[in-house]
Amino acid sequence: MDATDTPDSSSAPAPPRRACATRASPGAPRWWRRPWIAPFAMVAAVFIAFSLPPYLTGDPSQSRIPQPENFSAHYPLLVAHVLFGAVAMLTAGLQIWPRFRVRYPVIHRTLGRIYVFGGVLPAGLLALPIGALGPFGPVARASNVVLASLWLTCTIAGYRMARRRRYAEHRRWMIRSFALTASIITNRLWGTAAYFALAPQLAMTFHGDEAFFAATLAGLSTWLGWVIPLLIAQWWLERQPRSRSDGRSTIDAI
Repeated sequence: MDATDTPDSSSAPAPPRRACATRASPGAPRWWRRPWIAPFAMVAAVFIAFSLPPYLTGDPSQSRIPQPENFSAHYPLLVAHVLFGAVAMLTAGLQIWPRFRVRYPVIHRTLGRIYVFGGVLPAGLLALPIGALGPFGPVARASNVVLASLWLTCTIAGYRMARRRRYAEHRRWMIRSFALTASIITNRLWGTAAYFALAPQLAMTFHGDEAFFAATLAGLSTWLGWVIPLLIAQWWLERQPRSRSDGRSTIDAI
């Protein structure tokens, strides 16, 4: 039929529009299928509002982490780490919201770059010397270094997958990165639980040694704080169906 024929030309655009609408629906699940997004955003905001102000004063005595001996750069590095970590935590909340990333892909990509280059990368790199020379003993130091290394690895891997347009793999790596970002919150929860569980044993088990008691709490909370969220994230990923075709669907991008 002639390409200028009116009935054909008017009906031709319809199938692509319908296909496009059908394609978009799986990538934007309703809010009740992700009921944890809003609570996480609220908890993250409260946590940052509580944790950040002492590090904006420039006064080392306001720090919640003691200054290690023979490490004069600890406080300025810690302040920078906290600031970049706050950026990572704030941007992570929107990045894991499926409907937001489908409806606003340009903003999603912009926030993703901020998350990577203005949040995780500087915060993770700063965490390496801070963690390796921390004041809470070798167990906590080892945990902090492993955490920082995994945080950087997962985030860089996720960014590289996005650059290669392998969006399903990008999503999986960024979910792991998000779990490690959120571990700073779960770290505090485990620390509080460990304190109330072990405080009655201070005199007997720890022989009144408060430094040993603090190192034990730090060791428990730092390891449990990131290992359990990462295991939960991996368990959740294993429950999800594998990506369609070669994993390049833009719907799956996080």
